[in-house]
Amino acid sequence: MAARSAAAPRPLLVEHGLAEGLVAAALLGWWASARGLPEFVLPGPVAVASRLLDLFVDPAFLAHTFASTWRVVAAVALALVIGGALALLARAVPPLELVVHGRILPVLNSFPSIGWAILAAIWFEVGDVAVIFVQVAILIPFCLINLAAGLREIDREIVEMAHSFTRRPDRVLARVVLPLLAPYIVAALRIAYGIGWKISLVSELLGAQTGLGALMLRAQTSSDTATVVAACFAIVILYAAGERLVLAPLQRRLTGGTHQH
Repeated sequence: MAARSAAAPRPLLVEHGLAEGLVAAALLGWWASARGLPEFVLPGPVAVASRLLDLFVDPAFLAHTFASTWRVVAAVALALVIGGALALLARAVPPLELVVHGRILPVLNSFPSIGWAILAAIWFEVGDVAVIFVQVAILIPFCLINLAAGLREIDREIVEMAHSFTRRPDRVLARVVLPLLAPYIVAALRIAYGIGWKISLVSELLGAQTGLGALMLRAQTSSDTATVVAACFAIVILYAAGERLVLAPLQRRLTGGTHQH
């Protein structure tokens, strides 16, 4: 057993070595390629890193980073609430199941992202409402599908037993249904959070004057490729930070709580 435990870290060390080596090789290749090209075509890693730092330090750039971040968070929260409400409605009122899953879901699931962005630009003034509207419309199906799957896994007898102890549906929802749905809620959050960052730029390109998407549009018109690339890497960092610092610990806590019961 001691020999196994001593040998266990070796594969992990090899995996990290390969991963970090791949990153180092990619940076080296990037640096070598950028040396022979103009900066407006392919800026080097140093120029991009400098602008990336500005996005998190310089107040002028930080305002754009913050604007994109809070919009994504707000859109994910709204999409989770609306998608969850539709899933609960279809579960609680069986005649509406076809309406939700057979009519509303297919439309939301297949409607083009750029279509929502153009409609938002027509319907709303340029600003936060237009951007969040686009993101919520795109994210609702992902939340709805996950939460509907969770509701189908809940034993109806457990819910009926809970109703026998109280006549308040809100208490049953808060103390029985939502705890059982917790893993599915976290799964929906993780999916929506990742997709929210992917579509944030599209929604901001047409519907906002602030945010990383708007910043990238301005950079494109001035051939500032370093800012475009830095904004993309900023989104990667923000996604990874939210995933590692918030969503992953939340999932571990809920999973541990489930096993304890």
